[in-house]
Amino acid sequence: MDLLPAQEAAKIYHTNYVRNSRAIGVMWAVFTICFVIITMVVFIQPFWIGDSVDTPQAGYFGLFHYCIGNALTSELTCRGSVLDFGSIPSPAFRTAMFFVGTSMLLIVGTMVCFSLFFFCNAGNVYKICAWMQLASGVLMVMGCMIYPDGWDAPEVKRMCGQRTDKYSLGNCTVRWAYILAIISILDALLLAFLSFTLGNRQDKLLPEDFEVEGAENP
Repeated sequence: MDLLPAQEAAKIYHTNYVRNSRAIGVMWAVFTICFVIITMVVFIQPFWIGDSVDTPQAGYFGLFHYCIGNALTSELTCRGSVLDFGSIPSPAFRTAMFFVGTSMLLIVGTMVCFSLFFFCNAGNVYKICAWMQLASGVLMVMGCMIYPDGWDAPEVKRMCGQRTDKYSLGNCTVRWAYILAIISILDALLLAFLSFTLGNRQDKLLPEDFEVEGAENP
């Protein structure tokens, strides 16, 4: 009779432990989906850098697509395609596109791994996703660091002025997609940390002292 309260406490603790883990897991999955959307927007949108009131030409640049204004007309001339490396104005832009694109594919792969929860151990799936998210964050860091190395391209100088050089934008400004890419790095690191934590919790849902006590006292 004296063991009943301890067994009941173990059941209550275990129930709350599982419920909290599942709630945090759902939150992690929702934030992962949001992160997928963010990385896709960062990769596609051509608003990494852009003109200002002091630039010779209007326009904006992304990882592969860019538009520059015509000196005679106010129309923008756009070029650049992810399938045509020759249309990308700088080798640094091409390299940054590769890293950011791979980062995007990794995080999309993380979302695809959600289906593994139905077939595999949840702790192992969380850890696989954690490594993928961590690698995605590292690749995004490399893309963001390499991208400014291409600011000395003739097309960028045409828009931003001759004072523009590597890691110096001259009269141009950083646009929202570049800032979002930097923020996504922090998102990836936080999601990876949360995923590692969830994986470790899944490995040990019920504390050993409760398991041993329940086994010895049926």
